Amino acid sequence: MKKLLVGTLFLASTCIVPTPSMAEVNISIGIALPPLIQFRAPPEVIVIPDTNYVYAVPDIDVEMYFWNGWWWRFWDGRWYRSHYYDRGWGYYGNVPTFYFDVDPGWRGYYRDRNWYGHRWDYRRIPHRQLQQNWRSWNNNRYWERQRTWGVQNYQPRPRQQRQELRVQRQRQYQQRPEVQRYQQQRQQQVQQPQRQQQRQPAVQQPQRQQQRQPVVKQPQRQQQPQQQQTQPQSEKVRDRSERQQSQEKPERRGGEDRR
Repeated sequence: MKKLLVGTLFLASTCIVPTPSMAEVNISIGIALPPLIQFRAPPEVIVIPDTNYVYAVPDIDVEMYFWNGWWWRFWDGRWYRSHYYDRGWGYYGNVPTFYFDVDPGWRGYYRDRNWYGHRWDYRRIPHRQLQQNWRSWNNNRYWERQRTWGVQNYQPRPRQQRQELRVQRQRQYQQRPEVQRYQQQRQQQVQQPQRQQQRQPAVQQPQRQQQRQPVVKQPQRQQQPQQQQTQPQSEKVRDRSERQQSQEKPERRGGEDRR
């Protein structure tokens, strides 16, 4: 009975104890994960004007966004994403496409409630409301058409101006010290295996010698000397005797007639 009770308690303890460390294992070898952020409650977000519905977390100093169903985080020159705001981060090997639409000075505009000279009456969105409505807001263009991003007398920028701003922000991003440091590390990681391959001498495989097969000479057929067909001596004598008899017969007949 005691053994059964101990086994039951052990099984229950293994089911209750959480394992958050397993969710933080990164698939990419050699890429460090960002440190976890302790939130007292699910974070509230604000939608940033002139973006493709990018939501930012304004109450922390870390760059953290929500876009297209993912939480995005920039740390140490690299990007990570997760379906959760507090765990499950995975390395993302590129810059998210939305990032160059985000104005780098949005935090200052948020504190001043001013968006390029216009009053910015932003709305703080609770986490639960974001999860329930972000997809429909995106499909219906809710913040852009109905709310005008919360900016009074908002006038959208021309398309050409938005493209120029994207190029300018991309250049500023490449000049950030943490980004340059990370790019140098990546180049070194790529060049290191190439150097190792160059140092290793090329092993030449021995050429297969073509084995010459000995030529088998077929025995020449001996030409048999043509045997001269010679008649035997007895046949020669017989032929002579027959010839002589044929010559003697008319002489005898002639002598008989003379008698």
